[in-house]
This record gives sequence, structure tokens and C-alpha cells, in this order.
Amino acid sequence: MAEEIINRVAQSKLLTFNLEDYYPKGQRFVFDLSVWLHEGFVLREKDFREHAKNHDWSQYQDQFIALTCSTDAIVPAWAYMLISTYLEPYAKKVVIGELEDLESHLYQEVIESLDVSDLKDKPVIIKGCSNKPVPKNAYIFLIKKLQPVVKSLMYGEACSSVPLYKQPKK
Repeated sequence: MAEEIINRVAQSKLLTFNLEDYYPKGQRFVFDLSVWLHEGFVLREKDFREHAKNHDWSQYQDQFIALTCSTDAIVPAWAYMLISTYLEPYAKKVVIGELEDLESHLYQEVIESLDVSDLKDKPVIIKGCSNKPVPKNAYIFLIKKLQPVVKSLMYGEACSSVPLYKQPKK
């Protein structure tokens, strides 16, 4: 007679934390300032301001925007600030940088606002694989949030996890 197979993973007290579940919903857009620069490199203030004034900013309604310059141009801080003033009434969030910088900022806000008190003194595994773009920084933000609270932290899947942290014995 065969022995019954027991799923020890399902019976464990291990809690899985999936960052993908906290992915901020909304459209992302990378706004490249180089298209408004002369030959992609020289910022001519009058022309730049004219582009900004005549641009249809309403198309960014409720979007997350990453402001960047894809060329090696030296863009003064005021240019990013000026674009921000136009985006302010429409965009949900504006950051300077690439798409990954934007995702990091979004996740940082989400993680900082999480209530993790229900994870107190519990073993937690941070799920490793995701279908949505979870930036590497989000995992660091999550460690900072969870480590003071949880009993232990692991990364990966329950069947093949990597130990990260164990609360010192009291």
C-alpha cells in the first residue's frame, strides 16, 4: 500500500509576499526632452518654451511620466521643472529618469504605505518571479519594511527558497 503524499509547503505557516500584487495600475510614458532640443543636443530656451506652451498636455491624463533626455545633451534643471509644471494638472506622477526609475518611485510609495503588522513574527517568503515589471529596488524597499517585523525572510518559491534573514533569538 502506497503512503499518502503530504504537501508540506501547503501546510507550512510560511506566508508568500508577491510584489506583483502591488503593481501600481496606470499607463506609463517616457517623455524624451531631446526631441525639443536643437539637433537633439542644444536647448534653446525660447524654442523650448514654445514647444512646451503649444504641446497638448491633456494626453497624459492619469499617466505615470518619466522625464528623460536620450541624448548626451546637458539639460538644465529648470527644463525638467518647466515640463513638470505643465504635467502637474494631468499626470499621476512625474519623475526624472528612465522607466525603471519611475517604477522604483512608484513601488517605494506603495511599500512605505503598507501595513505589515499582520506579518509580525511570521516566516515570509518574497516571491521571485513576476509577469509585471518589478524593479530590483522594490525588493530592497520591501526588505527594509519587513525585516523589523517578521520572524524570517526568504526569497524565491516555497519549494526552492533562499534564506535572507532570521530574527535573532530573544
